[in-house]
Amino acid sequence: MSNDKLRRRVALEAARLIFEREEPGVFQAKRMAVRRFHGPHLRLADLPSDREIREQIDSVVQLIESRSESPPLFPRISPDSLASPKTLDRFRAYETLLLPLENVKEDPRTHPEGDALYHSLQAFELAKAKLPYDEEFLLAALLHDVGKAIDPRDHVQAGLEALEGHVTPRTAWLIERCTEAACLLDGTLGARSRRRLQQHESFDELVLLAKCDRKAHASGAAVSEVSEAMQYLRDLVAFCEA
Repeated sequence: MSNDKLRRRVALEAARLIFEREEPGVFQAKRMAVRRFHGPHLRLADLPSDREIREQIDSVVQLIESRSESPPLFPRISPDSLASPKTLDRFRAYETLLLPLENVKEDPRTHPEGDALYHSLQAFELAKAKLPYDEEFLLAALLHDVGKAIDPRDHVQAGLEALEGHVTPRTAWLIERCTEAACLLDGTLGARSRRRLQQHESFDELVLLAKCDRKAHASGAAVSEVSEAMQYLRDLVAFCEA
């Protein structure tokens, strides 16, 4: 099989896994697809990017929508109906960490949105518009600043310590590297650090997260309540588990 064919096959399989909700996110779906097609000819260069997989998903969705009225991405499900107690516990932890951000007032010269909670909810809405099915990415957008209510001097590390055991390594990596990604967008990140980020499986999502973070500074933007954001994520998890 040619490299191009193998690349397309892995991308299509990953897209199928996401579309049929066997895997909730791009990273997990690609990993599963790679396992299914792993062979002596599979090299890192043969693997599709996250962007290629998302394009496959978008193509399938557009085809379905063109033929019939498509249903919502996932139906609304009661948080008590399918999600496990462990899942519900972590969402309560997220809410507990998010709510104090309302009292964290930002510099109005750089943050016209006002407080860190409003900023976080804006970032979540922007992320949801881009990758509504990627729970890990959505959590990174929503929770990336929770440490500001704990230790403003080192809010990233404080947030990661508070979230330990409640988020996946991928979500933690996205949060940890978001500041570097912002420097990448500014063109101030060193070449070595840039190459290190580019080698990571979720580099595309990291850049997208930084863009959402940068754009989430609007005054008067419409956002969900924290409880509504939690419900959205519970519904997504519960439907994937179903």
